[in-house]
This record gives sequence, structure tokens and C-alpha cells, in this order.
Amino acid sequence: MRRVQKRLNTIYGRLFPVFLFSLLGLLLIVSLVYYQRATEQVREQVGTLAEKNMSQTVSLFEQLLDGYDSVTKTLNSNGELMRLLRQSYPDTGSSAQIQAERRITDILGAIFYSRSDIVGIHVLADSGKVYSFVRSTGASVQTYPDKPWFAELRRSTGDIRWLGVYPKSLMSGWTDRPVFAFGRQAFELEGLQSVGYVLIEVEAEAISSAVSNASLGQNTQVAIRDAAGTDIIRAGTEREAWKSVPANWPGRLESGRIRSYEGGDWLLTAAAVEKTGWTILRASPQNDLKLELRETQQFLLTVIVALIVAATILSTIVSRSFSLPFKRLAREMKQVETGNFKGQVHIESYQEINVLVGSFNRMVREMDGLIEGIKQASISEKNAQLQALQSQVNPHFLFNTLDMIYWMLDEREDDRLEGVILALSKMFRYSSDWEEGAKVRLRLELEQLKSYLTIIETRLGRRVLTQIDVEERWLDAPVPKMILQPIVENAVKYGLEPLREGGTLHIYSEADPDRLHIVVEDNGTGIEAATLGRLQRLLDDPSAAERHVEGGRIGIGLLNVQRRIRLTYGDAYGITIHSIPGSGTKVRVTFPLPGEEGLV
Repeated sequence: MRRVQKRLNTIYGRLFPVFLFSLLGLLLIVSLVYYQRATEQVREQVGTLAEKNMSQTVSLFEQLLDGYDSVTKTLNSNGELMRLLRQSYPDTGSSAQIQAERRITDILGAIFYSRSDIVGIHVLADSGKVYSFVRSTGASVQTYPDKPWFAELRRSTGDIRWLGVYPKSLMSGWTDRPVFAFGRQAFELEGLQSVGYVLIEVEAEAISSAVSNASLGQNTQVAIRDAAGTDIIRAGTEREAWKSVPANWPGRLESGRIRSYEGGDWLLTAAAVEKTGWTILRASPQNDLKLELRETQQFLLTVIVALIVAATILSTIVSRSFSLPFKRLAREMKQVETGNFKGQVHIESYQEINVLVGSFNRMVREMDGLIEGIKQASISEKNAQLQALQSQVNPHFLFNTLDMIYWMLDEREDDRLEGVILALSKMFRYSSDWEEGAKVRLRLELEQLKSYLTIIETRLGRRVLTQIDVEERWLDAPVPKMILQPIVENAVKYGLEPLREGGTLHIYSEADPDRLHIVVEDNGTGIEAATLGRLQRLLDDPSAAERHVEGGRIGIGLLNVQRRIRLTYGDAYGITIHSIPGSGTKVRVTFPLPGEEGLV
């Protein structure tokens, strides 16, 4: 609680909620206005879409009826058919009559197969016979029917009569599937005399398909009513939709006129079919019609969330622009408290803050000057320690070399003494110059090493073979002076001298992306595991040489080199040793790549 209270008392804690709630209030007002306008537009679009859709449905339905009307006219205009229907035959069952009846059914069959939705064509001749061609039985000749629908057909005086949808075929009930029936009176064109009636039955699904275009969704209910208000066909099973229809709605409709009515959860639309006098009714759930409105709501919600995030970010940026100068100044003050006097605050803000920042920077610079003086004194002390380490090298070389010269004189090998003394002279000259931090190029260090190896080869003869393979590109790399000779000396004295013959000493270079390695490898006696472990621990902490005195292979040479490298480059560099007793030892000296070293 205290932490929250402390945060609220800051400049940022006060400004952030002010900016945030101001932006969110404006966002709320804009969102409400937008949603109200979007709702009105969606309602207008739904009404327009419903009317256009119903108009298209009526047009398609009338085109279907025109096609059916054209089929009846095709039969009525067939002169051969009309002639055969008028022709009388005195002898019943004569071959002429049979041929005439077969020709009549052939003509009906040709019309039948011209459309896929026709299930039966019947011609009711005035002679009392019925000529039929149906899908299940093909051509047939029957007796004259006497049904209620025939009275409606007889009222035709040449105009088409739409009889409606029936649960099964009107002729003999040859199919139990619903059919849509229509027909007209047929006239012989020359004398304009009636020859009978044409009755055509098509699949009722053709009517359902024609009005299915009126659907605005999967839950839309569609119905067709005749002039008496009786449903001819109904698509859909939702009865609740039609309960919303008022008793006197839609009333009398003019051709091309569409009426709409919102009844409860349903939107009702009605349109008249001019050819039949029927009315197409459609009931669409309001939820389906408001799908676009729901999409608008989802879009608006997404935009609001995005704007809230944007408002939060903007409020954060604005608030921090005011509080940042004070925050940065406070942070630098804490750095000074921890002892960091290098930081400077650079702020271009209000005049009062600039004056405060300037005073702070001057104070930090004065304190940094005092700290720098103390630091220089510490560096001087460190350099003195380094010089003391370097001074340990010369006596060590001198002792070993004089010991070897003594041995050579004792063996009376005066003919090689001149080369040894010359090599020793070069070593003294090289080791006596420790100017400029005692760093030289690698090629000079290798030249000095060759002088040392001359002495070793003279001393041991063919017992030791030496080889130097350092890449040319690394010869100008700066390295501390006199770091390889102590390593080679240990390799010869403790690894190769015990061998009677076959000793090899290989010095070569390796490199990885950020380090240069000089490797001194011999095939000598190796180092015992316990001795190697103690040596590794001392190399990890070279100052331990002052607290430990070790015999064997752990002399001051390797520890001296390790301390010098780490004092020069840091603890990430130095000597690592890998050895297998009886197989040899590999000493790896690691430096920074040329141009990348960071002196410590």
C-alpha cells in the first residue's frame, strides 16, 4: 500500500491518470456516436437488401412461369397435334387410329424431354380420351377424368390456368411426390375450334427452388399464398414466424410493390406475382439480419481495445516527457551515492531544471577529479608490482645458462662454446630492455626463443628436436616480453631431458574469433595428475606462489608468466596446461587478437 501511495505521489503518477481518463472519455463519446450511426445505416441497408432480394425472387418466379406458359403454347401451336386431336375414326381400334395416337404421344414425348422438371404432360381431347406422357410409365391413352380441378381448367378460354401444388399427380396418382399443375384450353389454329385441354405437371421442388432466392439466411421462412389466402407452398418449418403476420397484412398489393413489416423477432416482406395473383411471403429472423451489425460491433470493440492501448501508450509517453528529467536526475544522484562519478545528466528542459542539472554536473566533475588522483596513485603501485615481477626473470635465466656453460666446459666441448656464448649474449641484450611496459612484437620474442633453443640443442644434442610454426600474420602481434622462454625451459628440463632420445618440442600458433593462442607442445614424460591439479590451482591464483613453495615442475617461471599476462590483459587470458603422463604436455598461452586487447 505504501508503495502504491508513493508511486501516486510522483509527477508521473499524477499526470498519467489525468491524460488517460481524458482520452478514454473522448473515445467513449466518439464510439457511441459511431455505433448509433452505424446501427441506422445497417437498418437502412437491410431494408434495401430485403426489397431488392424480394424483387429479384418475384422476377425469377415469373420467368419460371413464363417458361411453363411457353411449353403450353408450344403444344397449342403444333398444327399436327391439333389436327390429330380433331380427327375422328369410325372404326375403333383401327390401324389408322393407333398410328394417330402413337404420333400424338410421340409429340408429347418430344415436349416432355425438352425440360428436366416436367413429370407429366396430358392432353384431354374433346373426344373423351386423355393422351399422356409421364416420367414413370412413358406414353399412355386413358379415359377422360372427372375431377374438381378439371372444372377450373374448363374455365380457360385460351389463357393459362395455374392450378397450384398438389400432394400427388392429378392423373391416376402415378406418383406420391408433390406436383405443380397448370394448363390451358387448346385450339385448332385454322378454325379456332377447341380440341381439348393441355395439362402439365412439374415437380413442386421447382417452385420451392424458384422462391429459395428470397432467403436471407438459413432460418428464413418462405411461403406462397393464393388470392384466397391459402398457402400453396411453404418452405421452412418455423411456425412462430407466421404468428407475427397481422390478419389483414399485406392487403392488396400492386404489381411490383413490396411491403415490409417488423413483427417481434421477425422481419416480414411480401410481394405480388402478377401472372398468378399469388403473394410471396418471407419471414427472416432479426438476428440473422443483424449479422452485419454484430460484425460492426465486433469491429468497433476491436477498435476500442486498440485505441485504449494507444491511449495508454500516449498517456505514458506524455507523462514521462514531464517526469523524465527529474527521474534521470534522481537516478544519477543514486549513482553518485554508489561511487560512480563518471555520469553526466544532459537534459534540455525548463530553465529551473537546467540550472539544477548544471549545478549537479559541476559537483560530480569536481568529485571525479579527486577520485582520479587516487586512482592514478593506485595504478602507479600496480606498475611497480609488475616491474618487480619482470626483474625476477633475468637472474633466473642467468643462473640456468651459467650452469649449462659450466657443464660444457666440464665436458671439454670448446668448439661449441662460441655459439652458446653468442646466444647467451643475445638473450642478455633482449632481457635487459624493459621499457614501455615490456611489450614487444611476437617475432622478437620468437627470435629470443631461437637463441635459447640454440643453447638447449647444443646441450642436449640429438635428444631433442625443436620446431617453430607460427603463422606470418601473427608475427607483429604485441605480447609481453619473456613469456615463452620460461614455458620452453620447463618443457625441456622436466619433460624432455629425462628422455634418452626422440624428444620433440613443437611451438605453433592457433586463433579463434577473438583470441590468439601460442602452443608449446612436447612428447616428454608428462605431469602426474596430482601435480597437475596443484599446478592448475596455483595458475588460477598466481599470487598463491607467495604462500606456497612447490617442488618438481612448479617453479616461479610459469607463475611469473601467468601473473604478468593477467596484470596486462585481465583474468580471461593466460596459461592453460593439458598433460598425459608418459605421452607429453601441451601448454597454451592465450592473448587478445592484435588490435583487440584491452590493457588492464
